[in-house]
Amino acid sequence: MSESDTPQSQPMAGVIPFPGASKPAAVTFDRRELSELLNLYGRMVAAGEWRDYAIDFLKDHAQFSVYRRSSEVPLYRIVKDPALAKRQGAYSVVAATGLVLKRGAELSRVLRVLDKKLSVVG
Repeated sequence: MSESDTPQSQPMAGVIPFPGASKPAAVTFDRRELSELLNLYGRMVAAGEWRDYAIDFLKDHAQFSVYRRSSEVPLYRIVKDPALAKRQGAYSVVAATGLVLKRGAELSRVLRVLDKKLSVVG
């Protein structure tokens, strides 16, 4: 084997990807959306309804999951899916059973389905 046959002297073939270019950007909640989500979460924790949450940023959607206890399945998932923005609205609230409770283009309107309704006791 001569010196010219060693792997170090052979030129590299192919395209070298730019760092970070191969990894698609994840969908995230912006500051305003996080503020609305955490305000609702704080009210529900104060009411004793919720105790834990998780935030997942995936490549096609982001979700905010709320739990009664951390060992259970989420009670509700608030999902942001930009692919549905022009059709059904980017935001949806999904129950533990998979039932979509509300969909829409505005997060504040979609979150109203989770707020406790005030009732008159007479």
